[in-house]
Amino acid sequence: MHERYLYPITINDISAAVFVSPFHFSRTFSKFTGVAPGRYLTAVRLFEAKRLLLTTDHTVSNIVCSVGYSSVGTFTSRFSRSVGMTPTQYRDPLVGDLLVSCAPHFQHLAPLDVLLAESESWAAERQGGGTVSGRLELPASAGGGHAVVGLFDELIPQRGPVAFTAVPIGPGTSEVVLDNVPPGRWYVLAAAEHVDGRTGEKKFAVGHRRTPIKVVDGGSAAFSVPLRASRPTDPPIAVTLARQSDLGARRTLCTVA
Repeated sequence: MHERYLYPITINDISAAVFVSPFHFSRTFSKFTGVAPGRYLTAVRLFEAKRLLLTTDHTVSNIVCSVGYSSVGTFTSRFSRSVGMTPTQYRDPLVGDLLVSCAPHFQHLAPLDVLLAESESWAAERQGGGTVSGRLELPASAGGGHAVVGLFDELIPQRGPVAFTAVPIGPGTSEVVLDNVPPGRWYVLAAAEHVDGRTGEKKFAVGHRRTPIKVVDGGSAAFSVPLRASRPTDPPIAVTLARQSDLGARRTLCTVA
């Protein structure tokens, strides 16, 4: 899928390539990735579209052809419905500044001070809801860094979280608390930058829960997520913490490379 997302791909094509039945392939694929093959392929295509929108000056029409869609209208409708912004709006510098991108070939996380300022702005607008507390786990060999933790309505989110926060992290356990979280069932996604405790090299790590947590008004919920390097089988995720209402209103904060 990662190599041929720009072409038509069916479950029959892939299952035949690995000499198993479509049923067995779908069941095994879902077990290892957490999502069905078709949903995974859509995530790959939308991820690549976001990457091209943010890192190139290709026209939307050219990008549509590059990610496996034949109709600009169909792509624009699906993108806008899934992401909450049009492809043109997604090119606003603020989108890239506040991008959380988790894939082996395209990773980005804003600096801690930028994330903290943005999370405070979000929190100031929320009232009521519940409290979510969590634990992020890094190997003992890891060095210090920072992480962002968000709550999303989908396992492979395409739009921003309902709530998020950022925290400094270190080896072992780091605690995180999100207040005034809207009631609902939310998936936890964490992304982190940290240094290797032995080499000093910068590392990128991700963590997520395949099952949602339930939040109710006045209640509390908890989670624990181990942070690890991205795997080739992980669904690629790119979400921005920028809100549509803020687009065009603020200066660039950092640069997506």
